[in-house]
Amino acid sequence: MDVSPESAGREGTLAAAWRRISPVLAQAGGLRESLERERARWFVWTPVALGTGIAIYFARAHEPSLWIALALPMMALGLAGASRKAGLLSILALGVLTASLGFTLAKLRTEWTRAPVLGHEIRRAEVKGIVELIEPRPARGERITLRVTDIKGLAPGDRPERVRIRVMIEREGLKPGDLVRLRATLRPPSVPALPGGYDFARTAWFQRLGATGYAIAPAEIIAQAEARDQSLVQNARDALERLRQGIGERIRAAVPGETGAIAVSLITGERGAITEATNDAYRDSGLVHILSISGLHMVIMAGAVFASIRILLAAFPAIALRFPTKKWAAAAALAGAASYLLISGQSVATQRAFLMIAIMFAAVMLDRQALAMRNVAIAAFVVLAVMPESLLDAGFQMSFAAVVSLIAAYETARSQSSERELAGWLRPVAFFLGGIVLSTVIASLAVAPIGAYHFHRSQQYALLANLISVPICNLIVMPAALLTLVMMPFGLEALPLAIMAKGIDVMSATAHWVASLPGAVMHIPKISDMSFALMIAGGLWLTLWQTRWRMLGLAAIGAGLVVAGDDPRPDVLAGRGGELVALRSSDGTLAAMGSRSGSFELTRWLEHDGDARAPRDVMRGTAFRCDGVGCIAGVRGLTLAVERHPSAAAEDCKKADIVIGGSERSRGCAHPRLVLDRATLRRDGTHAIYLATAQGSEKPAIEKVETVASRRGERPWTERPLRPRRAPAPDTPPENTMGRSPSSDQPTEEMPLDDERD
Repeated sequence: MDVSPESAGREGTLAAAWRRISPVLAQAGGLRESLERERARWFVWTPVALGTGIAIYFARAHEPSLWIALALPMMALGLAGASRKAGLLSILALGVLTASLGFTLAKLRTEWTRAPVLGHEIRRAEVKGIVELIEPRPARGERITLRVTDIKGLAPGDRPERVRIRVMIEREGLKPGDLVRLRATLRPPSVPALPGGYDFARTAWFQRLGATGYAIAPAEIIAQAEARDQSLVQNARDALERLRQGIGERIRAAVPGETGAIAVSLITGERGAITEATNDAYRDSGLVHILSISGLHMVIMAGAVFASIRILLAAFPAIALRFPTKKWAAAAALAGAASYLLISGQSVATQRAFLMIAIMFAAVMLDRQALAMRNVAIAAFVVLAVMPESLLDAGFQMSFAAVVSLIAAYETARSQSSERELAGWLRPVAFFLGGIVLSTVIASLAVAPIGAYHFHRSQQYALLANLISVPICNLIVMPAALLTLVMMPFGLEALPLAIMAKGIDVMSATAHWVASLPGAVMHIPKISDMSFALMIAGGLWLTLWQTRWRMLGLAAIGAGLVVAGDDPRPDVLAGRGGELVALRSSDGTLAAMGSRSGSFELTRWLEHDGDARAPRDVMRGTAFRCDGVGCIAGVRGLTLAVERHPSAAAEDCKKADIVIGGSERSRGCAHPRLVLDRATLRRDGTHAIYLATAQGSEKPAIEKVETVASRRGERPWTERPLRPRRAPAPDTPPENTMGRSPSSDQPTEEMPLDDERD
């Protein structure tokens, strides 16, 4: 048949196009086949998709409107309906639908928790409120959380719903539910110490915590809890807090000192009385997870109840042979776990652990496999749906990363298990010790990127510390804690507490010993967001799939490690208000100048830099030359001036390239490339200045200036309302320029009321 040149040309073009498209279609077909083989695991990716939508919401620089948030799931639902039975497109559409649902839930949660936030500091404010929580502090005093009923000088619409106040002198007889009055200096929740740092104000928003502060006198009790008339639910909450307080007092009476403080933390979840030195030792040894009630403690408590009930029922053959005693034991263990949840303070981490335990015991009662990835996925989905902000919490990330990794390893080991077994007593011993070592290694590897990203440190001897302490915690400390709760109503808690104290002493000695070993802690500079996202995505891909293509997750983790150090470090950091300034020296480390009040802020800067030095050592350098009116320093060939008095403005204007501090820039001051006045620094927070080598110039150029305000964006927790409609009391003392409180009994700026540390 004759073929015209035009038709031959068209056929050639189509053939070439097909040759380009066919590999893509073949790959898509291969991807579809791989997904089909993993059909049983599709569900476990549901919380990942939900979390992706939540992450997109929190990553936005501007708050989306409620209408947009509500419209997104509708649009995604339409896409999913249109692509039904379309294979790969249908799966993708369902993922988009779940992610849009996460975005919407995060927005709804933000609006649900909306409450007034204090806009500026108020001194000597008269505060009335109902005590919700009393937390003892290590040295002296306590921290009180109040449900505010009145703040003199603030209209109801400006009044925070909840405040947290540090009281240096304890009030005897104070208990949850009491109506109290006190005078305190109140401040808005603290902002990050540097761009990209931990945002306590965002955490406070979801707790409806509108201010923090310190009292200048002990609390005055206006009405006892028993004499107040309130709702049944609130009465129950206050009664529960009084029960927790009473348990803590009885434990401290039987086991005083640091050991008693740790015992209280393991039973009631109250860690406030543990000293910073002990916290540091447990943290640096990799044992800090023992101090926080989480999955480990909940599993031991519930597991002990489950085993005890099963053994007890097995002693009666008439019951054991006729009834489902395993299900009865699971129900009893679930009730015990719920009781422990209430007594331990119901923290977010404890709620997550209880939810996972509840799902697993429910699976036992329904004759399903208890330890399964599907159960973990259900728990993660419920937590994210109810509390979307949990996604940003390091505790949430670490707990689920560890559990998912352990279950994935268990599934792999079970599928490849050998028929060869150890005989006699070697089998249980090898199983127990091997399980501790293997689980510690797997969990440590799983949480390592998360710890490096959030805390900028790595514990090198965590395996050694856990190998010693975890068996003690499992076999002695937590069973004794359970026995303490059982015996306490009869006044017989002294013996189990004595046993518990011995175990705690061994764990603490181990923590201090391991933390003191050379190289116990490696300090890690801030890793980039892209690196963290790649490592998390790779870890999920590696653990959630089951076929061989899961190994692609290792490639993503490796890529994350490659780009981990790509985040540039600032050359100059100017703190809020300009009191603290740091520059990068020629050796790559920071040199700083400022007052003692900036040590907390400087500590955060050093952590992000991966620098283990103490703030006082950083401030002892000679990089800055200071006189009575200001300081001057050189950074990569530029002159940096820190103005402390207006008399230095003229000289700084002529000679400096970067001027920090002082008043607004005058019109005739044209020489400096950048001027940051105090008002700008107070408004926008810490400024990070990045320099870049300029072509054809002897001096570097200012590449960019990043601020706390620009990184936080315009979100509800970043808004600062107008000043209250009424001024505070006229006897407000003058501002203390050194950042210290008027009395030595009150906290200083360098210790911001325990908020960021907690």
